[in-house]
Amino acid sequence: MKSIKLRLIVMNFLQFFIWGSWLCTLGLYMTTPTEEGGLAFDGALVGSVFALSGIASLIMPALIGIVSDKWINAERLMGGLHFVGAIALFSAAFISDYDFFKIAMLVNMLAYMPTLSLSYTVAYNAIDKAGLDRVKDYPPVRVWGTVGFIVAMWIDNFTGFSANNGQLLMAGVASVVMGFYCFTLPACPPAKAMKNNGLLSMLGLDALVLFKNYRTAVFLLFSFLLGAALQVTNMYGVPFLDSFKATSPDSWAVKYSVILSSLSQVSETLFILAIPFFMSRYGIKRVMIISFTAWMLRFGFFAIGGPEGFSVLFLILSMIVYGMAFDFFNVSGSLFIADEAPASIKASAQGIFMMMTNGLGSIVGGYGAGWVIKAHTTAGVTDWTACWTIFAAYAFVIGVLFALTFHYKHQRTAQANA
Repeated sequence: MKSIKLRLIVMNFLQFFIWGSWLCTLGLYMTTPTEEGGLAFDGALVGSVFALSGIASLIMPALIGIVSDKWINAERLMGGLHFVGAIALFSAAFISDYDFFKIAMLVNMLAYMPTLSLSYTVAYNAIDKAGLDRVKDYPPVRVWGTVGFIVAMWIDNFTGFSANNGQLLMAGVASVVMGFYCFTLPACPPAKAMKNNGLLSMLGLDALVLFKNYRTAVFLLFSFLLGAALQVTNMYGVPFLDSFKATSPDSWAVKYSVILSSLSQVSETLFILAIPFFMSRYGIKRVMIISFTAWMLRFGFFAIGGPEGFSVLFLILSMIVYGMAFDFFNVSGSLFIADEAPASIKASAQGIFMMMTNGLGSIVGGYGAGWVIKAHTTAGVTDWTACWTIFAAYAFVIGVLFALTFHYKHQRTAQANA
């Protein structure tokens, strides 16, 4: 049993190490001047590249899920996709033309995004076969994925990879290692359970029935609206911190901007432990309102934060509230959808939730944030205070609308009352 846990820990560490290698620093690499090792792209173009992850999340998980369920072992399919991702990452590392760079990153995201869901499938299969408890035994394994993400960010910062193609090369190497490692994982053979189902069921679209229920439909709509905020700080958080280099080059917030940003992931690992208490005591509506508030504070603290003196505290506070903003929405939302969905479509329902957040939400957020940044950038200098204020106002408005339109009466559990 310990061997299974260790193998899954390594899998999760590598899975998220790959993502952490470039997700929060790619925007900095894209906008850094060429003489400093970057690509010198316009800041507005960053958003369109990150929107590609939304496109990948829209089309790939369902398609790859069908392949895994009917024809190919999940662990082998995951390994093959990581090899494809490695080729795309190595290619992107040596491309300086924007259009070709975008194509390479699209291929990478098309290969990587479905491996997220495949990693859960492989892990749950291995845990079940070992006679372990998913709820009890998987979270301590999954947390090592966040550790891998943080380690990759720190390496980027200490090596200088955050501003050059080293981040993509590191991610590519990790993808190759992960590709080979996947073939050593416990076998997760095809279920072959969908052969008598209709096309809509095969594609996971039978879960669209969720939109017939007013409460669930409203929740999914606001999941899409809040999903648009998820990628904003991933795209522009590090470039924003790096912008202080012009006025405060010796500030530790500039020198260690990636490490400062990684405090968001540290916060995430802590707040996830609070979800059972908040969900049982306050229910999904209040938890989501807390998340909306945290997103507003996340952006608001960035708006008033700075690299020197007391203003640094606001940058740190922004990193701290991120864990609450992300976990209370993403994890709690997934739990709510699992409760709302009929047993026959629980997996498909999670696919719809991912489509609304990481798919449609990321696309709109990527292009929308890029438009805001471009509108407030003059002669290469971005008015970050104005941009973060707009993002904070957006979170506030949709939070108020959610509170007014989402109807949910929570029944506290006996454990919560105790």
